[in-house]
Amino acid sequence: MISEKETISHDSSPHHTAYESEESAARTSSPIEDEDEDEEEEQIYARKRRASITSSEHAAQQNPMMQAQSDAVGRIATEGDNNEYIRFGHQKYLKSDLYEAFGGTLQPGLAPASEHRFANPAPLGLSAFAATTFMLSLINAKAQNVTIPNAIVGPAIFYGGIVQIIAGIWEIALENAFGGTALCSYGGFWMSYAAIYIPWFGITKAYEGEESELSNAVGFFLLAMTIFTLGITICTMKSTLMFFLLFFLLDITFLLLAISEFTGKFGVKRAGGILGVIVALLAWYNAFAGLATRQNSYLTGHPVPLPTNEYTLTNITGRNRRRVN
Repeated sequence: MISEKETISHDSSPHHTAYESEESAARTSSPIEDEDEDEEEEQIYARKRRASITSSEHAAQQNPMMQAQSDAVGRIATEGDNNEYIRFGHQKYLKSDLYEAFGGTLQPGLAPASEHRFANPAPLGLSAFAATTFMLSLINAKAQNVTIPNAIVGPAIFYGGIVQIIAGIWEIALENAFGGTALCSYGGFWMSYAAIYIPWFGITKAYEGEESELSNAVGFFLLAMTIFTLGITICTMKSTLMFFLLFFLLDITFLLLAISEFTGKFGVKRAGGILGVIVALLAWYNAFAGLATRQNSYLTGHPVPLPTNEYTLTNITGRNRRRVN
């Protein structure tokens, strides 16, 4: 008689054999499952990498300094059949647009647009500078026999001073250090110059009976502006012709006015006044270049880049190209 234990053992043997067959088949198919596991691991790694990149981009958006540093690292290169495009990092610009931006935005060199969505303050600052310079230069040139400069006090304080300083601060917000330095400095000059003729400050009263000493002191002030403008002029030697001429002639104007204060020669002062009128016209032209576009005007500025500008661009991109004549 067969025991119950043996019966169970004989009955379960087919099932046991089937189980062993399935286990053997599972071992046989293990390479395929390993490949599936590898693919799944790769997908998980890819998802983690995308999440890491997304978090980095989000952090860059939250931190403007990080974003600015990331953009600044971008490669600078030229593109197009005639190298008419310039690429700054991931952004591409038409070269002619960058040239036009020099005088109109007070940018002394090639630079991409600021990330801030603000209007261009350079035309405002240039217009304020031009109007005040034009008025004082006519007085210095003795136009219509006007020699007393007190009428310049109002425009020098409010238009050439306050408005120009506001435009300069705006330029700093747009990351244009050159434009901010120039506009704020010349705005401060106009306000300081106007203070000489305001009795409340007591400047002229302090020099009563010593008019020659006052002239020498004003000459020192103008000489300081001559030195400052010389530095500004050097920074525009790789920009455009009209932009460079603006500050070059302004520097000579300051020098002539300083000499006239030291020597007391009216002819030198008159020459400085005539040259100052030309400077004012150049400032208005650069302001016009920043305002006039093909959408709002039939006439637009046509900047003439200085020869050194193309040479500098060749050094930046590392490509040998012909200079622009």
